[in-house]
Amino acid sequence: MTDDTAIPAATLILVRDMADGPPEYLMVERAATMAFAAGALVFPGGRIDPEDVELGERLGLPNGAAIIAAVRETIEETAVSVALDPLPDAAHSLELQRDLLGGMSLAAMLDHHSLRLVPTALTLFARWLPKFHATRRFDTIFFIASAPPGDWHPNVGERENSSAEWVTAREVLDRDRGGTASLIFPTRTTLHRLAPHGGYAEIVADAAAHPVETVTPWLEERDGERWLTIPGHLGYPVTQEKVEGLWRG
Repeated sequence: MTDDTAIPAATLILVRDMADGPPEYLMVERAATMAFAAGALVFPGGRIDPEDVELGERLGLPNGAAIIAAVRETIEETAVSVALDPLPDAAHSLELQRDLLGGMSLAAMLDHHSLRLVPTALTLFARWLPKFHATRRFDTIFFIASAPPGDWHPNVGERENSSAEWVTAREVLDRDRGGTASLIFPTRTTLHRLAPHGGYAEIVADAAAHPVETVTPWLEERDGERWLTIPGHLGYPVTQEKVEGLWRG
């Protein structure tokens, strides 16, 4: 792989509707030792493995490898199960997490636990491919899904992350502005898009109302200031941020 080759990846925006307020999202904090986005709050996800590609091809799913990676990474990173039938409870999900972190593929895990993947539980939301020089560049497909019913407490199960939590989009953005949280540009921009919505159904409608085109930010210079910019027709209410002081991931 050359330095200019992007790594295929997938991430999952898991939405938990709340009766008395805006929805909460499952987010993880990257460990400070990680080469990419160290210390940042992100949605669960990661690179697409060869086993994900193999299972996706076997099932004949559109974006199959990305769907499988998004489900697998969410369980690995948080022990919150999604898109599985029958839906495991929290205790069973800890077993799934241990199996995956022990090196079992998602296909083998499904067979071992007599589970079935439900790919329709995930809705395609976006695709990001930043091209700025970085330690690693990712071509990431974003999905959204409804959180499983019940009060799930995420369990951080690997060294890539230091914590996990359910949090509203507005709270994360406020923490970012206050300097108590760190966000990379795609995550911050996505949170701005999520923040106005009152629940999962509204977010699915938002996804249906906008095309999914690869988002590749570019630099514009105006009046001596540089701005990181994305297209204006993809559903993002914030399409520009000043580069000065901006952590670009």
